[in-house]
Amino acid sequence: MKPYELLIGLRYTHAKRSNNFISFISFVSMAGIVLGVAALIIVLSVMNGFQEELRTRILGVASHVEVSGTGSTLADWQGVRQQVKSHPEVIASAPFVVNQGMLALGGNVRGAMIRGILPAEEAQVTDLAASMRLGRLDDLRAGEWGIVLGLELAQALGAGLGDKVTVITPQGNITPAGVLPRMKQFTVTGIFSAGMFEYDSGLALIHLQDAQKLARLGEEVSGLRLKTQDIFRAPWVTRDLASRMPGHFISDWTTSHANFFRAVAIEKRMMFLILLLIVAVAAFNIVSTLVMAVTDKQSDIAILRTLGARPASIMVIFIIQGAFIGLLGTLAGVTLGVLGALNLETIVPLIEKAAGMDLFPADIYYISELPSKLDWADVEIIAGVSLLLSLLATLYPSWRASRLNPAESLRYE
Repeated sequence: MKPYELLIGLRYTHAKRSNNFISFISFVSMAGIVLGVAALIIVLSVMNGFQEELRTRILGVASHVEVSGTGSTLADWQGVRQQVKSHPEVIASAPFVVNQGMLALGGNVRGAMIRGILPAEEAQVTDLAASMRLGRLDDLRAGEWGIVLGLELAQALGAGLGDKVTVITPQGNITPAGVLPRMKQFTVTGIFSAGMFEYDSGLALIHLQDAQKLARLGEEVSGLRLKTQDIFRAPWVTRDLASRMPGHFISDWTTSHANFFRAVAIEKRMMFLILLLIVAVAAFNIVSTLVMAVTDKQSDIAILRTLGARPASIMVIFIIQGAFIGLLGTLAGVTLGVLGALNLETIVPLIEKAAGMDLFPADIYYISELPSKLDWADVEIIAGVSLLLSLLATLYPSWRASRLNPAESLRYE
């Protein structure tokens, strides 16, 4: 590229034109790119924020890695625990017993997953202790038959601290009248809120020893819950432990909640493609701008050609003009998008105040604030795609400009 090509191309982007409509179309194209790029960055940042928030809440109750036996129980769980603790990526482990049952209080009956835990050790692998609304996780003590309920489950049962809840398990007692469900009365010692309806409405916690007695497991447990140093390396830890410990079933959070996280990832990709159409439409408006600019500058092109400019040089001049519009729009859009994504916690309240409404009522949504996590890799991809589309939009008009015949252009001058 020669210096005069760059100078003329940049001059065409800001020089006064006799046709103001061309300037207006250029402004619309640039504004469209700005809004499209900014919207892409903000929306993807919100999607990242939701994904991280939901992952944090799920892993606040679920485990990074779970080890269980090939059957329904894990017999030598102390020995298995010593094996997994020797793995350099595992930082904590806790045994658990899981059972399904019905909870009854008065005339209210609800199904729930009943999980037996050791409170002190459970606090090392999950965030349940920090999710307690009433009572403490440590209030679960062996032999006292205490139970901690999810907030939604407690509200459905009408249960509060100190209430007696009857737990009915499918394992039956054999009597002369036949097999009868096993029932045991528990005292509500706490209520937690994990911020996920699945857990808040369907999970109850009891002490591990009480759960073993209720399910008649003796010293056996259902499995071990593990916490790893890096949650994103959990699949690798799972495969490594599986190779070291044949005969055990080992899973991680990416498989136990695969459908959920896959749905979030697909939604993010679809939002990217849909919003990218805004950028594409704005970028290809550059085609209209350059076609009209070429028509307006026919005499200039003819003079340049008669002075010795090559067709390739003419093409470069108009590519520079269109690419400059795309570059300026992309830079402004990135700036606006990044500032918006980083300051959503300030912008959303202003919108709510101006609209006179609460966008995320706390009594309806578990997430009462709009989360945002700016990913610079997303910003780079968005900026790159925007610049590429802008560059592609310049090729046809620039090629047409390079094919103009100087004699035909100057015939009526």
